[in-house]
Amino acid sequence: MRTLPIEPITADAFAPFGTLLVGPAAGPRQDRAAEIENGRPAAALNLALIRSEPFADTMPLRRLERHPHSAQGFLPLAVGDYLVVVAPDECGRPDEAALRAFRVPGDTGIVYRSGAWHAHMTTLSGPGTFAMLVHEDGSAEDCVFAPIAPVVPEA
Repeated sequence: MRTLPIEPITADAFAPFGTLLVGPAAGPRQDRAAEIENGRPAAALNLALIRSEPFADTMPLRRLERHPHSAQGFLPLAVGDYLVVVAPDECGRPDEAALRAFRVPGDTGIVYRSGAWHAHMTTLSGPGTFAMLVHEDGSAEDCVFAPIAPVVPEA
């Protein structure tokens, strides 16, 4: 079985896939912290609460997903460190040779760009809760899945 090293996340390393959300360095507020793209004006914003399980309980990873018309944001509510697995696009599929796994601190949110291939949300230890934002219209284009060869992130 393939293994994938888990690396600490940085804004530069994650930039091809999206934006990190960290608290403002100064001042009471940071406006426009990330772009929340919506390629379908009729698609409504969905604010959902997501319960994530530890990655050890959900592996091996066998598929990735993407949201072709909307960015997707995850804001940790009650989460320790969590795992983000991403891949660049290669002709409409995830580029499996370029898969990356990141350890994200529980006080940092993320926003995936529209079309970014990523795995479902998982934590590194106990279960966690996220607020999730995405534009959806109920069609099959809300979320597209692609199978990948099984892989296990290695801590």
